[in-house]
Amino acid sequence: MSDHKNIDDTDFQRRSLLQGTGLAVVGGLLAATGGTVNAASDSRPIAGTARTGGPLGMRLQGVQHFGLTVQNMDRAFAFYTEVLGGTEVMRDGDFHGERIHNTLLTDQEIEARARGVNPRTMGVPDLKGGAQRLDVRFIQFDNVVIELLQYRDSEQPAGSGAAFAEPLDHMSPAFPRMMHICFHIRDDVDFNQFIADLEAEAARRGMTQVRANRVITVTTEKERLAAPLEANSNGITEGKSNGWRLIYCKGSEGEQLEFVQALGPVKQTFDNALAGRRRQRG
Repeated sequence: MSDHKNIDDTDFQRRSLLQGTGLAVVGGLLAATGGTVNAASDSRPIAGTARTGGPLGMRLQGVQHFGLTVQNMDRAFAFYTEVLGGTEVMRDGDFHGERIHNTLLTDQEIEARARGVNPRTMGVPDLKGGAQRLDVRFIQFDNVVIELLQYRDSEQPAGSGAAFAEPLDHMSPAFPRMMHICFHIRDDVDFNQFIADLEAEAARRGMTQVRANRVITVTTEKERLAAPLEANSNGITEGKSNGWRLIYCKGSEGEQLEFVQALGPVKQTFDNALAGRRRQRG
């Protein structure tokens, strides 16, 4: 069957953006106010015609989700739900066919032709012919959704097992186009202990790639593990970032994560910015 259920291609974007997410697209706005939106029952009209010709930013509802392509879906899903506590929104998969292939991969196909190479050598899957398939799972956190994606060979079982393309070896945050997922730690949580517990829980599950940086210089993994607890986070106490605490960490698939805490002056800065945006948008 070339087009999965005859609706996956035409409805893929609609489902990805709407189905099951509870319209969490309001993101930080809903999280900050404690409000909720029911995707099934909320029938309030969107002022589409009034805003169609307005500034692009006024036509957005916020960040709907961050997407992460993974090597092992089951492992990544366990990390983001069982370790970090997200809640599954929905899962779908076996996406293939011409329309979904073109929707996701047209630019890479054009680039391959321009280089005169087989797209497969560039890690471009063949969703059009069905040799590869795409599976997705959406995970809800307090103010945003994360989408996990796995591209696999058609005979590869969904969920576990190998991905179609090899993972990137170089994951430095300095690379242009590199992205990261940032998690906001609650105000009353001990940041340093959180990182220690995160690494311990991941290690217990055999997720060996989950490793957080340290604020002191370490040159080996042994030194990193031996660093004192207080080296698990960088607290900024001056300038505009006063009150910001952060650390970078790799996730279960080797992806770049960040954990932050915003207290004091910097918290007020973000609160003021959010309030100002609400006033601006009416």
